[in-house]
Amino acid sequence: MTIRNFTDKDVPDQSGRVFFVTGANSGLGYAAAKLLAGRGARVLLGCRSSEKAKEAMGDIRSVYPEADLRFIPLDLGDLQSVRAAAALVAEEPRLDVLLNNAGIMMPPREETVDGFESQFGVNHLGTFALTGLLLDKLAAGHSPRVVITSSMAHRSGQIDFDDINADKSYSRWGRYAMSKLANLLHMYELDRRLRAGDSPIIATACHPGVADTELARHFPAMMISLLRPVTGLFMNSAAQGAWPTLAAAAGTGVESGQYFGPSRNAEWTGPAREVRPHGKARRIDPAKSLWAISEKMTGVTYPV
Repeated sequence: MTIRNFTDKDVPDQSGRVFFVTGANSGLGYAAAKLLAGRGARVLLGCRSSEKAKEAMGDIRSVYPEADLRFIPLDLGDLQSVRAAAALVAEEPRLDVLLNNAGIMMPPREETVDGFESQFGVNHLGTFALTGLLLDKLAAGHSPRVVITSSMAHRSGQIDFDDINADKSYSRWGRYAMSKLANLLHMYELDRRLRAGDSPIIATACHPGVADTELARHFPAMMISLLRPVTGLFMNSAAQGAWPTLAAAAGTGVESGQYFGPSRNAEWTGPAREVRPHGKARRIDPAKSLWAISEKMTGVTYPV
């Protein structure tokens, strides 16, 4: 089924389904969690801050008083936290959709708790580990899905296998683009493995176009101040930016391996539709190499 012009109004009833949304206290994750809860889903909110998670849950319940919500402590920059979060989710009666949304963008060079360059560590390795740890749980779900959030930035990304941890050189944009290419290489290799294993899980990906969220907090202050008055002209709101996320996570007739993004202005804005990634995102050899490195770095081996 081809999805075109998908918005929040196209999300069907989700009663009885369980979603785990990472980065759910703000931006795209919050918008998706709120909408899914409003459609009847049980939503697990993966967040670093309990205070922000509780605030987000209160905001959702102010609109949907009967919302079925649970806070799951999660820091994708700490593999111990990732394992603890996966263990909590495993206690749930079921899990139908893992919505990998959380990420960081263009910080100064930092390292995760485990010593990884932060953008690759959070955006890819944390997501890779969480997905692998929850794959068996998802397999027992109803029409299970994994959603991985990428970005248009993947088009300029290159996986630097000779300096995977940015020990030799660091570019804020270059490493962000690399992490977003890694997200798509991950999704397509996961799709190939799931299909080869005849798994019921489907793997999908999405990108929000250009959305007005906290993700850009590391942009130069002058740039933000200049752009803020006109963001509505060329940016989605957070709620609009979540449309591709919702299409991937809850759209009717979605197939494994599909990638969703905005439909207008060169994929910057508008309702969601299936979009085409850069060809390098679908290359098999780099995906296999990245997979092997990711398993070694995280210590997480997939059951597929």
